[in-house]
Amino acid sequence: MHLVSGRFAKLSVMVRVAIRKETIVSVLMKTAAIIPAAGSSKRMQNNISKQYLLLDGIPVLARTLGVFQRSPEIDEIFLIVPKRDVEFVRNGIVDRYGMSKVSKILAGGKERQDSVRNGINALGNDHDIVVIHDGVRPFISQELVHTAILEASRAQAVTVGVPVKDTVKSIDRHGIVAETLNRKHLWLTQTPQAFERDIIRKAYEAAYRDNYYGTDDASLVERIGVKVMMIRGSYDNIKITTQDDIMLAEILIRRLK
Repeated sequence: MHLVSGRFAKLSVMVRVAIRKETIVSVLMKTAAIIPAAGSSKRMQNNISKQYLLLDGIPVLARTLGVFQRSPEIDEIFLIVPKRDVEFVRNGIVDRYGMSKVSKILAGGKERQDSVRNGINALGNDHDIVVIHDGVRPFISQELVHTAILEASRAQAVTVGVPVKDTVKSIDRHGIVAETLNRKHLWLTQTPQAFERDIIRKAYEAAYRDNYYGTDDASLVERIGVKVMMIRGSYDNIKITTQDDIMLAEILIRRLK
């Protein structure tokens, strides 16, 4: 009986120490979130930009920002939107919904990568960790933000993703199947992606020096030889880019109520 009690006491101490270490890491690090939301709505078939569409009465972008506003690890938010929308977003979303952690609203660039670069250039030298998250992924959880930041403090570079469910085939230029890929090693990459500040800065500097455009921020980090850790995200963490995504988002909203 005493042996069992002793083991439980030791386990309890270990858990408390682990929690204390995570708390200390969160307190000591200054973390900035970069939220790119400067995309157009070419695939939405309407005149309203996808980041401003309403989900149960609240704009998609406001829902996304709200997660980072409520996350205790996030100290500052750099929001990137189309240049023409800066004042509209400031008044209609940031101020209206009380997003006090948004310190700068920046004009976006031609491509997503250009927009994120504007956010990176605005960072201070006192930021330790940078979290980059798509403004049109409103179903991210605070728990996943926390995990991404914690793992980035240990592994330098982290991306969130989910395992592929379907069989994936590679085809040649004629549309003929060239190879069936082993899906056991394939993941769909999402955001947030989190990095040590100096690493993401160096990755972007190298990309622009080489005139390289990647499909996500982690790919730029991979190019400079830094290993990126994949952590499991959620299939609910959808990116809203089409009308079908809006319909799925409305189902998710009803399920989460």
